[in-house]
Amino acid sequence: MKNKLIYILIAFFSFTSCEEYLDVNNNIDAPAEVEGYLYLAGITQQYQGIYYDLRAIAPMTQMMGTSSYTSFASNYYNLGSDAGGEIWRMTYWSQGQNLENLINQSIEAEDWTLAGIGLAMKAYSWDLLTKVHGEVPMNDAFVPSLLQHDYDYQKDVYTQVREWAYEAIEMLEKTDDQSYGDKLTNNDFIYGGDKEMWKKFSYAIIVRNLASLSNKSDFSGTYAQELINAAGKSFQRPSDDATVTVGGGSQSAPYSSYNNFWGTARGNLSYSYFQHDYAVQVFTGTVPKYEDATGDKIHIINTTNYYHPVELADKQIITDTLTNELGHYDPRVAVKLATESNPTYLNLNNTDSIKAYQYYGGSFTGSTGPIGQAPSFYGRTLSSQYQGTVHDGTGRWIYRDDAPYILTTYSEIQFCLAETYWKLGQKTDAFEAFKRGVSADMQTTARYISTGSEGSASGGDKITTSVFNSLASEYLNGPYAGALPLNEFTLSHIMMQKWVSLYPWGASEAWVDMRKYNYDIDYTGDVPSTGNGFIHGLVDQKKDTDDTKVYKGFYLAPAQVEGRKGSYYTQNEGSPSYRIRPRFNSEYMWNIPSLEILKPISGTAENYHTSIPWFVYPGDLPQ
Repeated sequence: MKNKLIYILIAFFSFTSCEEYLDVNNNIDAPAEVEGYLYLAGITQQYQGIYYDLRAIAPMTQMMGTSSYTSFASNYYNLGSDAGGEIWRMTYWSQGQNLENLINQSIEAEDWTLAGIGLAMKAYSWDLLTKVHGEVPMNDAFVPSLLQHDYDYQKDVYTQVREWAYEAIEMLEKTDDQSYGDKLTNNDFIYGGDKEMWKKFSYAIIVRNLASLSNKSDFSGTYAQELINAAGKSFQRPSDDATVTVGGGSQSAPYSSYNNFWGTARGNLSYSYFQHDYAVQVFTGTVPKYEDATGDKIHIINTTNYYHPVELADKQIITDTLTNELGHYDPRVAVKLATESNPTYLNLNNTDSIKAYQYYGGSFTGSTGPIGQAPSFYGRTLSSQYQGTVHDGTGRWIYRDDAPYILTTYSEIQFCLAETYWKLGQKTDAFEAFKRGVSADMQTTARYISTGSEGSASGGDKITTSVFNSLASEYLNGPYAGALPLNEFTLSHIMMQKWVSLYPWGASEAWVDMRKYNYDIDYTGDVPSTGNGFIHGLVDQKKDTDDTKVYKGFYLAPAQVEGRKGSYYTQNEGSPSYRIRPRFNSEYMWNIPSLEILKPISGTAENYHTSIPWFVYPGDLPQ
């Protein structure tokens, strides 16, 4: 039988063409090359990788607490783990060579729109990558047959990101000699093939890239005007926001990944993640007052108000507790934060009821905070449930199965512009950009409200869009936004409103801002160092009464104020984290020689995660 089979095969190949049957390059089931547009859908959907890593990054900005990624919440890292390495994987692998193929094939075919889209996404991904990880292999990244990839320093990566973005714009301004038909509209889940929007997105990338350099000594002369020019050509309204549409479908979706990574169906925002107490203080106007001598909060004696048991700082930046005064209540709190108040969704059109909601935040690594227990991001102190009379349904706001992934917004660009004008001494222009930024974030926030059902404990937002918009209008004309006196307007207003606008989808950019202002560490010289801001595992941070402190109420874990009297791991040598180490399963498995020669701190050093990136230094990296 065996011999007969061999004879049959010999006969078959004797009378057929090898070219026709053995050419693997023309195998329709496993093609070696595909048309450029077919890469597009898969590449854009890989941006879910950002939301993976926000669970590591958001705790470092005190947007989230976590009982899962506790090392990152403690400004350390997971030894021998790929945790916090998904953006690395996304850039090099999930998008990686596919994106390179899309760009190269499109340029060769003179498909300029598709090439421009590819270059814009490449610029965005690499800008994010270097901001999170610092030095990265760039020139060697996709060189065939290399067994070791040398690292490029961040200064060079930054320049290349802008070059890719400008090249994207150049491609998008060319006229295609073909019609794409539905090839782009069906595969571009960001802008549906709209060339003008992709150009605006490319300029937004340039703005974000340059904004992180605002503390460079040559920012005003070298980078500021380029940022202003790019902002003028970037997004013009909140509807221009860059988002990745997802299919949704919840449990009925053909694949779980059709749902948003933070939606209830995928279970990734289980009760292992929760809002941080600092986030609650900022959103509710309850940043505490601390004793100068001891760092303790000033507790109100014999109070029966357990929701406000301590004295509050005289200067609140975002809002205050005078919710019954016109324009003092910030309605974003009812959408961006979770609350266990009103579990059966009653009186959703009643502003007094909504203003009475109570919010609790957890610590860095535990859900119990200073005044109570933080709920999950869906609004209960339980992991997500889908069945029964009490459940989370499809989620709420951007923690919902069909919510898009937000990449960047018009609001963010306006805050970048406001900060730039501030650094140039153009305070009036800064204030106008600031007001546009706050207004835009209200619109972006409202866009994703998915109100729950009246009387039903089945998930959703606990406010209607119409009530939110009414309260937003009052706030925008109130004392923390439009009616803020110009002489009281500060850099803190810009950066803290930006922090709120980025909550929590943009935690990576919020972390950029906090690092470039060196976490408000009190030091002298170019940057903090041991004995100059870092003291035996502790951190000497500016007090809130210091006019130069940017993030009021923000204290790192070892800052020695009440609720923050811990210490860092000895390997940190007193410093908070300034970068996430490269992905373990690639770099620390086979690229160690390249890591070892990095300066000023070796990539194999125990404290490499504290190595301060180039964008933070006023000048160049020390040698």
